[in-house]
Amino acid sequence: MNKINLSIIGLLTLLIITSCKEKKEVKEETKKFVLSDTMAKMIAIDTVSSGFINDTVTLTGEVSFNENTVNKIFPRNSGQVIDCKISIGDKVHAGQVLATIKSADIAGSYSDLASSNADLAIAKRQLTNIESLYKNGIASEKEYTEAKQNYEKALAAKRKIESLININGGSQTNAGGTYVLTSPIDGYVVEKKVNTGNFIRPDMGDNLFTISDLKDVWINANVFEADITRVKEGYAVEVTTLAYPDKIFKGKIDKIGEVLDPTSKALRARIKLPNEGMLLKPEMFAKVIVNNEEKKKAIYIPTKALISQNSKNYVIVYNGKDDMKIAEVNILKTVGDKTYLVSGVTPGQQLITQNQLLIFQQLLNN
Repeated sequence: MNKINLSIIGLLTLLIITSCKEKKEVKEETKKFVLSDTMAKMIAIDTVSSGFINDTVTLTGEVSFNENTVNKIFPRNSGQVIDCKISIGDKVHAGQVLATIKSADIAGSYSDLASSNADLAIAKRQLTNIESLYKNGIASEKEYTEAKQNYEKALAAKRKIESLININGGSQTNAGGTYVLTSPIDGYVVEKKVNTGNFIRPDMGDNLFTISDLKDVWINANVFEADITRVKEGYAVEVTTLAYPDKIFKGKIDKIGEVLDPTSKALRARIKLPNEGMLLKPEMFAKVIVNNEEKKKAIYIPTKALISQNSKNYVIVYNGKDDMKIAEVNILKTVGDKTYLVSGVTPGQQLITQNQLLIFQQLLNN
């Protein structure tokens, strides 16, 4: 009897111990990870969204003049530059003198003008005499007509030489054989190829100055063959430069070439940008990000919400401090700060986007 009682007592004790252990295990299994107030201040939360897929293409390019507002100043005649006080970057006004050039050709024109003035004076004197004689019946009408024609020819010859001098930049009040080059527009001197004392040869076909208003500039970007179908006229772009890495210049592609450059094997895409503050300088290197909005929709999340582990991608879905879970996601494509997904989450869900790796590890351990 005593042995039976001892067996029953031992069995009950074992059952009690087992029951307590099972309760303890159940309690430990059902324990959840709860976000502390301190950790809650260290995280950031964003929302899963849905929208059109943006595909970006990054191109390289350079800042260039707006060719429609650029004026190249060429020499009108050979000669020597005797005065040039303009420097690159100077702001000039329409009609402002850029350089004064002494030219044998202009000197010859002034000599021809002097001769034409003398011929005109003679022709006028002859006309006056013949006219007086004609009115008194001494000279014939034919003589009068010839004198009048000679005067008109001499006057036309003088006007032709004067026009030639004016076209070449000379001044009728200055017979020293010089002419001036002036700016045709208000703008900035962006190119200068001559200095005081330089000689200009008759066979020189290059421009001496380039004037641009720089109110707007062109960005010429290289589009390689693999990207041709992804870059079209009208697409929005964002342009950055080495000089201003934190500043984004926004514009649109307004023209794309039809012929590949034989050296670079790339098309040229042109973007016209307003140049506020004259920040963009010709010849600057530029990075051009082309935004191509496809006609397909997809779920997207902030790229910074992703957690990569063992060749898989995860996010932390946040429903509350005591309700967070790990969700595996399948990526369609990543475009900048957006990642488009095939599956894994639904629009409207909230994700942890800062310090999510710490939460990920805690959830794995619980």
